[in-house]
Amino acid sequence: MDYNRIDSISKSQHPNNHTGSIQYGTAGFRTSADVLDHVLYRMGILTVLRSKQKNAAIGLMITASHNEEPDNGVKLVDPAGEMLESSWEEIATHLANVPDSELIITLKKIVKEQHINEDAPASVIIGRDTRESGWGLSRSAIDGVNAADGSIQDFGVITTPQLHYLIVCSNTNGAYGESSVDGYFSKLGEAFLKVKESKSKELYQGEIYLDAANGVGGIAVKEFQKILEGNLTIRVFNDGNGTLNYKCGADYVKVQQRAPLNSPVKPFTRSVSIDGDADRVVYYYMDEGEKFHLLDGDRIATLVASYLKELVEDSGLNICLGLVQTAYANGASTNYISELLKIPVVCTDTGVKHLHHKALEFDIGVYFEANGHGTVVVKPSTLEAITAASQTTVLPEKCQTAALKLKNLIDVVNQTVGDALSDMLVVEAILYARGWDITTWEKSYTDLPNRQLKVKVQDRNVVETTDAARTCTSPPGLQDKINELVARYHKGRSFVRASGTEDVVRVYAECDSSTEVEKLAAEVALAVYSLAGGVGPEPVVPV
Repeated sequence: MDYNRIDSISKSQHPNNHTGSIQYGTAGFRTSADVLDHVLYRMGILTVLRSKQKNAAIGLMITASHNEEPDNGVKLVDPAGEMLESSWEEIATHLANVPDSELIITLKKIVKEQHINEDAPASVIIGRDTRESGWGLSRSAIDGVNAADGSIQDFGVITTPQLHYLIVCSNTNGAYGESSVDGYFSKLGEAFLKVKESKSKELYQGEIYLDAANGVGGIAVKEFQKILEGNLTIRVFNDGNGTLNYKCGADYVKVQQRAPLNSPVKPFTRSVSIDGDADRVVYYYMDEGEKFHLLDGDRIATLVASYLKELVEDSGLNICLGLVQTAYANGASTNYISELLKIPVVCTDTGVKHLHHKALEFDIGVYFEANGHGTVVVKPSTLEAITAASQTTVLPEKCQTAALKLKNLIDVVNQTVGDALSDMLVVEAILYARGWDITTWEKSYTDLPNRQLKVKVQDRNVVETTDAARTCTSPPGLQDKINELVARYHKGRSFVRASGTEDVVRVYAECDSSTEVEKLAAEVALAVYSLAGGVGPEPVVPV
C-alpha cells in the first residue's frame, strides 16, 4: 500500500477533527452523521486490510438502522455474511479514534500484528440506506478503499440484509445464490411461491399491511410485490414519504407498544413493521376495542421453531433443532418452547452476532431477538440430507413430503444474520401452511407484561454484566437492589445492560401484571440512576 497517499488524503480530505471518542458497538459505529467522515474513510481502508487477511470479499454497510434521521453509522460484514469478528471490533475502534499523526503507524501495526500480505488482492462490497448523509459518507469510504488499493462494488441504496446476501454469494461463487440484487429477489420470491399455492387455506388471508419505516425496505418490497402478485398482497405505508423511523418502524412499535403512524385502523388487520434498514420485523394488530396486540421476535421464533420441529419429526430425519434467545425474550415464550414443545433453548448476550454463532452449533438453529432481528441457520450437511430425502422414493410418502416442505421453507430464509422481508415471507408461509390468522397465532401462549426503559448516565461503561446480561456485576450493590425489587412481584424478572452505542443503560422488566410491571421497571430505573451515575431528570415511580 502507498502509505504516503493514504496519509495525504486523510489530512487533506478526511481529517479527524472529532474531539470525543467513538466506539464500534454491537452494530458498528453509530452517532451523529456529521462526525463520521474520517471514520468512513478509515473503515474503507480497514475493509481492504480485512479482505487481504481473509482472502475474501468484505462488506461495508452505511446505516444507523432504527436510529433517527440525523444519525448514521457503518458496520463491516465478514466473509460468511456474519458480523465483524470481535477482535477486529477493537481494531476498528482504535483506528477510528487515533489522531491523524498516528494513522499510518497504526495501519502498519495492524498489518504486522494480523500477518496481512499487503500484495494480496482485496474486494469490498458497499451499500447504504436512504439517509441523506449516506451518499457523502459512501464517498468517504470509497476514498479509503481506493487509497488502500482495494477493488469496489458499490451497490448504492440497498437493505442491510441484501448486503449480507451479496457477501455470501460473492464468497461462495454463486453457490448460495446469484450475486446481484435481482438474484436476491428471485431466490427468495421464487422459493416463497413454491411453498404457497394460489389459494389461501382456512383462516389464512393472503394480505398484509407493511409499515416500511420510511426507509429502504419501502423500495425493496416493491420488487416482492411484483413477484408475489396474486399470491400475497403487500400493502405498503410509511414507504418513504415521511421522516425515517419517526413514530414508525419495528423498534418504535416494539418499544412503545403501539401501532405506527398511518397504520390501518380496521380491526384484526395483519400488519407488519420493519426498521429503517430492513433487518428487524414485528407483527401487530388492533382488536375491535382498539387494543394493540404485538407479535414480536419471540412470537416469530416460536412460530418458526414449532413448525420446523413438526416437519423434522414428520421427515424422520435425525436433526438437532434448537432455539437461541437473549435475556430480552419474554419468559412465557421460553417456557412455551422448552416445556411444551420440548425444543432446546439457550440464552446468549444481546446482539445478533452472539445469537448467530450459537445457532450454528445446532443442525438447524433458530434465533431471534425480541426486537425482531433473527433468522434460521442450517448446516450444509443437514441441508444435503434434507434435499436427498425430498428427492428419494425409498422413504414413505409422508417423510418425503415433509422433507420437501422443509427444503422449500429453508430456501425462503436469508440465513445471513437476519432479514425483515425474508422473515416476513417465512411467517406468511407458515401461517398459510397451518391455515392460521393472526389471532390463532397469538393464542399459542400468553406473554407476560413487560416494559423497557432507558436511563441516561454519565458513563455507560460503569455498568458491567455477566450470564448473558442477566446479572449485573458493576456498580456494587445494583444487582442486590434489583433482586430485592424483583422479589416483590409475582413472576417478576428484571435486568439492566449498558447500551452499545450511547451513554444510556437499558432496563427490562416483566411480571404477571401490566400495572405492576410499570412500577417494577421504574423502580429498577431509579436504582440504576442512583447507583450508576444517572444524569438528567430522575425516573419517576408511579404510585
